[in-house]
Formats: sequence, C-alpha cells, structure tokens
Amino acid sequence: MAQLHTQHTPSAPLARAGAMPARHAAPSSASPYFIERLLEPTDVRINGDRPWDIQVRDPVVYRRTLRDGSLGLGEAYMEGAWDSAQLDETFARVLRHDLDEALNHAAKLHFAFHWLKERIANRQSRARAFTVGERHYDIGNDVYQAMLDPTMSYSCGYWADAGTLEAAQLAKLDLICRKLALEPGQRLLDIGCGWGGLAAYAAERHGVEVVGITVSRNQATLAEERCKGLPVDIRLMDYRDLPKSVDGRFERIVSVGMFEHVGVRNYPAYFDVAKQMLTDDGLFLLHTIGNSRTVAVSDAWTDTYVFPNGKIPSAQEIARPLESRFVIEDWHNFGPDYDPTLLAWWQRFDAAWPELRANYDDVFYRMWKYYLHASAGFFRSRQGQLWQIVLAKRSRPGVYRSVR
Repeated sequence: MAQLHTQHTPSAPLARAGAMPARHAAPSSASPYFIERLLEPTDVRINGDRPWDIQVRDPVVYRRTLRDGSLGLGEAYMEGAWDSAQLDETFARVLRHDLDEALNHAAKLHFAFHWLKERIANRQSRARAFTVGERHYDIGNDVYQAMLDPTMSYSCGYWADAGTLEAAQLAKLDLICRKLALEPGQRLLDIGCGWGGLAAYAAERHGVEVVGITVSRNQATLAEERCKGLPVDIRLMDYRDLPKSVDGRFERIVSVGMFEHVGVRNYPAYFDVAKQMLTDDGLFLLHTIGNSRTVAVSDAWTDTYVFPNGKIPSAQEIARPLESRFVIEDWHNFGPDYDPTLLAWWQRFDAAWPELRANYDDVFYRMWKYYLHASAGFFRSRQGQLWQIVLAKRSRPGVYRSVR
C-alpha cells in the first residue's frame, strides 16, 4: 500500500484481494459453524441482537478469515462484508479470550508465511527505518490535527484526574516531565518526537533545551513550525545515527510511542545508543505499548494497513536487553487509559469526516474506524498494556522515588 489516502482507488492489498477469485468463492458449509464455535466463549454471536454481535453482510467473511486470519477479517470489514454496532466491545470480548491466537492457528499457511518473514529479515533495519513515517505518519497532517488534542500527542493520555482528552494529554506530558525531574538548563533528547508536543511543553514549562528526532517528514515540518522560537532542534533521522550526528550527551532522554517501531532484534542497538547519549547521572523514560504475552509475529492486518514493520514488545522482550545496560528505576502500567484515549480520537475523527472526505475515500474511513476500535478493544481486554519505564545507569547516585 503506497499511501492510505487514495481518494478513489482502494489500497493495493485490498485491490489484490479483490482480484483473487479464490478469496471470494462461496465458503464451505463448515465455515460459519467453525467461526461460531470459536466465538462461543466470548459471548459474541453471529447476527445477534446485542450491540457487540457481528452482523454478516457477505458470507465471504468466513472464508477470508479462515484463510488469512486477522488480515482477512480486517479486509472483509473494510469492504463492508461484516459490521458491529460496538466494534470496540466486540474486539474486547474476542481478545479477552485470545481468539487472535486461534485465528492464526486456523490460518496456518498465512501465519507460517508471516512467521518466516519475521525470522529471515530484519524488518526494522536502517534501510526500512523511514517506511512507517511514509506510510502512516505522513498520510496527511489534516487527519492528525482533526483527531488529536492541541498538543498533537499521538500516544496514551493519563486519565487519573482528567475528564477530557486535552486534560489527559496535558497530564501525561506533566507526568513525564515530573518523572524525569527536568530542571532549567538540562538537555533533553526526544527519540520519536512526533509533532513536537512534548518538546515544546518541556522547553516552555521547564526551561530545557531539546533535540527531537523523527522519521516522518510531515511531523518534522510541522514540529519545527510549532516549536519556533523555543530552544528546540527538530531533526529528520533514524535513532541509529544519533551518536555520529548529534554532539554531546543529554541529562535526560525520553521516547514516547516510538519503541513499537524498533523491533526485537534491534533492542540491544537501541538501548546502546540511548546509553551512549545519556550522562552518567541521567534519566531515560521509555513510554511504550506492551503486550501481556510474547507473540511470535505482529498482527498481519495492522502490519499491512497501519504500522508497517511494527512489533509490540512483551515485558520479557524489554527486560532481557536492559540487563548490563540500564537499571530499571520504575515500571508504571496504565494501559486501561488507552481505551478512552482511542475512543476520544475516534469521536474527533468521525466528527471531522465531512471535511476530511474531500481528501480520503470511504475505504480509508472504515480502515481508520477498524484501527481505532480494534485498538480500544485490545487495551480493554488487558492484552494491551501501556508502560512508562524509567531507566538509569548504575553510576547514577541516590534513590529514584516513583512519581504518579
């Protein structure tokens, strides 16, 4: 899929699916029964009358799901073959029972292909570093400006005492700065700075100098505009180029919502770069989505349509490369807060759709709806986590006190 925002042409994977007769052939009589049996423990019914029940518009969804697992299920939704009045709750119930694993086992050939792809290639290599920027973050700033809060924070808000998206995102930025104990005159490295929201907040509120890096051209351009007049330096670059491109070290490092694009085999290199860029008495805050279990492959639909080459880490996958590199000072999980964050994004996107549809087609609308609601269900099921991990070198003196 070259771009997500084609106006009249379906995305490439979807077009290919439509061109394959086998994928649109009538399903076998056993297909609906097999899917219904899988759904039994979830209390999600086919053509039921509850808002989380699945409404089948075209029986091709059975064959597509059994053949291609999550990719087939998602593509069938994008094509309008099925629907749910409360899609987020449908996914919460399905993922609470780990039905994604069952679908992968049912679609054995498709799963084996993705498993092999993960094993053979470094899908987050330096050569592929800018792919996610081009195919996700560069789809158009208009989508993100409509969907996000004024700080343009594209990560989980902190809803402990917040009642609106704006308040939750400001609380999250404040929480990060307090955990890092920012002080005027310090240098802060923001790995994956997005549209510059955290960089601007830290510079304005705490008097720090910030270097922010991103792999998205659209993000870099807008971040520079938003941070104009502040001691903030935005750069378009891969994290692996930091040691040779950025002079000096930083008292503080932060990385929010970027680690999901690093890839397990690159974690040692990622943490080595962070260690090299951090002062001996510094602090490093890692904010990342987490998976409650270690999975062999990324979700095929998400990999194809939303975050190419992404990988959500498990706690085990993070902890292993941290050994001998960093001390874990604090590990804070507020994953359930991602549920209201995602639904707030959906409400804003949906309200803005009458204006956005001049630049995006209806397939994009269903794809984006599926992405946000499936993600909300992922966190509601508690399979999805949101971790803020504070790290330091062993050379850092004193005791770190947890901040909430």
